[in-house]
Amino acid sequence: MTTNPIYNFNNKTAIVTGAGGGMGKEIVLALSKFGAKVYGIDLKEKPEEYANLNIKYFQEDITKFDKIDLIFDQVFKETKRLDFLANVAGVLLFGKDKSLVDIDLDVYDQVININLKASTYAARKAIPLMQKTGGGSMVHISSVQAYRGDPLPQDAYSQSKAAILNLSKSIAMQFAKDGIRSNTIVPGLTMTPLQDRWKNDKETQSKIANHIPLGRLGKPEDMADGTLFLFSEASSFITGTELIIDGGLLLH
Repeated sequence: MTTNPIYNFNNKTAIVTGAGGGMGKEIVLALSKFGAKVYGIDLKEKPEEYANLNIKYFQEDITKFDKIDLIFDQVFKETKRLDFLANVAGVLLFGKDKSLVDIDLDVYDQVININLKASTYAARKAIPLMQKTGGGSMVHISSVQAYRGDPLPQDAYSQSKAAILNLSKSIAMQFAKDGIRSNTIVPGLTMTPLQDRWKNDKETQSKIANHIPLGRLGKPEDMADGTLFLFSEASSFITGTELIIDGGLLLH
């Protein structure tokens, strides 16, 4: 057993996509709290909470891969290491993401590019950097929608999140020999900016919470806690698996 505190990320470097809000923001703040040097990427403006913290923020489109190349190269040049990658960036296009028989294929491509292709590219950039310093850990954000159908489908989103599960497993199998671990967090219904339609609708929130065995919606902080665990020494023998954080929703 390690003699160091489990959540001691001093001298560690992390890149977090989707760092402009929701789960990504909470993951950035949690990593920074426990000593990591964190680099955040998002198209949104830099959150005010990052002021005076050991966080560098890039306001960039995660699908602009030439920009992503420059960011990863800069991170490694500045810190000489990459320990953690959190693939959090994602989009859920209500009203546009529909059944496969109805969805506009341009919308389909947009969702797949952000939710899957960008995560794949970020991992592709991270792997050789982690190999140079003896390994690292990745966490990818999926969704309970990866496991089930929906009578009101968002098929591009669900497909992208199911594919994330296999992306993580493939990375875990290929690069375990290099000391690289890869795991997935599977959130249930969580109050993030993607779910702003519920923000002021307490009645709907209550109805949804009543359907969840633990009796509440998830919070971005719940996913940050799971990410800390999967990046920490406490999970050093865990790779290629999923941590479902859904309050028991999938028990139904």
